[in-house]
Amino acid sequence: MIEVMFLGVGEAFDDAYPNTSVLIRCGEGRSTVSILLECGATAPSQLWREMPKVDDLDSVWLSHFHADHTFGLPALLVRFSEERRKKTLTVLGQKGIESFVRRCLDLAYPGFYKNLSFPISYVEVEPTKDVALFGLTFRTAENDHSQRDLAMRIDFKGKSVYYSGDGKATPECMALAKGCQLIIHESFLMDTEIHGHGTVMGSIDMAQKCGVPNLALVHIQRRERRDVIKRVGTLAKSQNRLNVMVPEPGDKFTI
Repeated sequence: MIEVMFLGVGEAFDDAYPNTSVLIRCGEGRSTVSILLECGATAPSQLWREMPKVDDLDSVWLSHFHADHTFGLPALLVRFSEERRKKTLTVLGQKGIESFVRRCLDLAYPGFYKNLSFPISYVEVEPTKDVALFGLTFRTAENDHSQRDLAMRIDFKGKSVYYSGDGKATPECMALAKGCQLIIHESFLMDTEIHGHGTVMGSIDMAQKCGVPNLALVHIQRRERRDVIKRVGTLAKSQNRLNVMVPEPGDKFTI
């Protein structure tokens, strides 16, 4: 089983919705593996409410290094340390992930990194190599964004989730998403193309072409969200084989 919980669904400067952040739980009971996808400034408080036990989170994935995806990490790490976490935290990301996290924490809380109560393991998940961890397989492809962004596919016991990070899908992303049960995709505007971002219609087209039955639209532009919800509700009725969702914070989806 894979449980997907949307901690946040907002874009970078949203005043109503927390930054897009997703908690993935794979397995059941004591064998459950928990992965946080993205850790923007508003993500830690959402996570702490959902997961109060300090050792329950196994890993964090950062798709790219923009602030709304990463600047919550110092608060997350320091609170874990204050509450005496002991278990290793695995941080996944593209090449340079370790140096980025160290710089980020040093800017926020100088000197704290060396005194953390728990070890951090860094794993680079580049498109050239699959990574197997925790009984899961992680694969990536480069998206079309203003900064290098890696989309991620997680496979677990015959089930799979694709998460775009930010950006428009590339042919490599399309290939990566094929056969998944769920696509979570950044969909900034309904159908207007702007550099570095996906659209609602583009995400729907991608899910259909990749044969994916479920699509969650996130990171929608704050002034367009209401209209997108209205239009997607009408549009979804015509998509007989595609379940299109515009999730709210706290919503869960199980595969």
